[in-house]
Amino acid sequence: MKLIETALPGCLVIEPVVHGDERGFFFESWNAERYAAHGLDMRFVQSNVSSSSRGVLRGLHYQWPRPQGKLVSVLEGEVYDVAVDIRRGSPHFGRWAAVILSGENRRQFWIPEGFAHGFAVLSERAVFSYLCTDVYVREADASVRWDDASIGVDWPLDAPILSAKDTLAPFLEDVAPDRLPVFAP
Repeated sequence: MKLIETALPGCLVIEPVVHGDERGFFFESWNAERYAAHGLDMRFVQSNVSSSSRGVLRGLHYQWPRPQGKLVSVLEGEVYDVAVDIRRGSPHFGRWAAVILSGENRRQFWIPEGFAHGFAVLSERAVFSYLCTDVYVREADASVRWDDASIGVDWPLDAPILSAKDTLAPFLEDVAPDRLPVFAP
């Protein structure tokens, strides 16, 4: 597998080795020993799958306390996937990185704990997979506004389809400091 660094230290694009022929393809989407050998020693406790239509934007979501690291990928379709550093005291606070994930490129995106996450669907439909390092906790569920100008994500959609939660999410500057993760160098 190949690891590709992003503009945000800790957020990595992972390209698995894909074996294919006229019958189709095969690749390991997770192998604890192999990933640990590359410095990615993670323990996943929850797996989620979502399906969304073209133009849907989900995010920017995070959990605090009880943060989740996420290894995300697209099983079918294509998305513009984004991570935002929201750790108080981080030298990269408010910065973002994005990657195109698709069923065709089979890339994965590792988003460590302490980052907000979101994606926009570029294809007619996308099936999205999340491996999470902690379970979903309703009381810890939080989000930051997808179009926060202080973050400045360059989303490839003009008029995204949003949930009520994402429409009403606060701007990063309006999130109480105790509702944000803390940077630990």
